Amino acid sequence: MTLRPELDPMGQAIYNYSYFNDNTPINVLSQVVEDEELPPDYFFRSQREMPRLERLALKRCKGKILDIGAGAGCHSVYLQKSGKDVTALEISQLCCDVLKKRGVDKIINDDILTFSGDRFDTILMLMNGIGISKNISGLKELLTHLKKLLLPNGTILVDSSDLIYLYQEENGSILLDINAKNYYGEIEYQLKYKNIVGETYSWLFADNVILFEIAEELGYQAKIIDYGPHYDYLAELTLL
Repeated sequence: MTLRPELDPMGQAIYNYSYFNDNTPINVLSQVVEDEELPPDYFFRSQREMPRLERLALKRCKGKILDIGAGAGCHSVYLQKSGKDVTALEISQLCCDVLKKRGVDKIINDDILTFSGDRFDTILMLMNGIGISKNISGLKELLTHLKKLLLPNGTILVDSSDLIYLYQEENGSILLDINAKNYYGEIEYQLKYKNIVGETYSWLFADNVILFEIAEELGYQAKIIDYGPHYDYLAELTLL
């Protein structure tokens, strides 16, 4: 399955920036977190412009690398220029055009959950890449599928954030609905770019405790590489 251009606000924004230098922002809408504007040039940042956790992840990439949700290719381009064997996987047709324009040698236009046929030493899922799993049950499905794509002792490098701070009171206590149907890190978004309105979708932000519980249950060894400045972290999951 791939994402058609008429349903792809982010892909169109990335494409227009790459081909026409149009930096019109993407509107990111949500009923849980504040709406924001995301300029497409953010997806073209250099290694020096990346957050520290992303730079740490790139340093740890080894062997055959799969960059899931490659976008405009900021990670794939850097890794390839560093002499690494990297494959960019991207569901957006428009982003794949940009990846090709930017000189990425290995590009796969597919959904990670339907992709198969090769195995890798490192799987890279940055910019909260595990969010594509949508929810906790989806995270289990995703990590189960990724086991089939890893070589022995292969690793997944993933960053995410713990959204518990959204529910923190001024006195430091946490106000959560214990009867809530969904995990507090499951957020619904909608993207708008010019006249293109994307479908509402779910995105998962997983705290490291629940991520590690699921990963270890599935046969991974999980460890924190480092923490970021605002409830974010970089983790490494190694297939035993």
